[in-house]
Amino acid sequence: MTSPRAVLIGPPGSGKSTVGRLLADRLGAGFRDTDADVEAVAGKPVSDIFVEDGEERFRALEAEAVRLALAEHDGVLSLGGGAVLNEETRRLLAEHHVVYLQVGLSDAVQRVGLASARPLLVLNPRSRLKALMEERRPIYEGLASTIVVTDGRTPDDVADEIVKGLTA
Repeated sequence: MTSPRAVLIGPPGSGKSTVGRLLADRLGAGFRDTDADVEAVAGKPVSDIFVEDGEERFRALEAEAVRLALAEHDGVLSLGGGAVLNEETRRLLAEHHVVYLQVGLSDAVQRVGLASARPLLVLNPRSRLKALMEERRPIYEGLASTIVVTDGRTPDDVADEIVKGLTA
């Protein structure tokens, strides 16, 4: 059975895509992002799916993208920040090495930029991001095989720490 070497989870701005690409390079593995998979299936950006089809439709597409990626991909997999809200996704993740990229609010705000196309952060983005981070933190922590704090660190440093944890 194919299985990802590592599955990265965390809130927006934690560095899942950036660190994921670096980690994949270090491991000589492929990188896959379920948000990109959803966009490919839907034929439009995540932000447009939210606006035109609604969050419920996006979450259904996302759950299917995660299910397929966990079954097919053997490299580094990055999940969208809210993918862990799906009960089936949480059940599937229990069988994998899950790395929670933990980030504080101020670092997340700087990284996200709050002007970007983050559909759940449209109104009062700083407050919404804080609420998302607080409500999801227990889920992220409960799923994590490894927790890596990313605050004040370079993506290279974070990727190096994950490699050490995977090869230890």
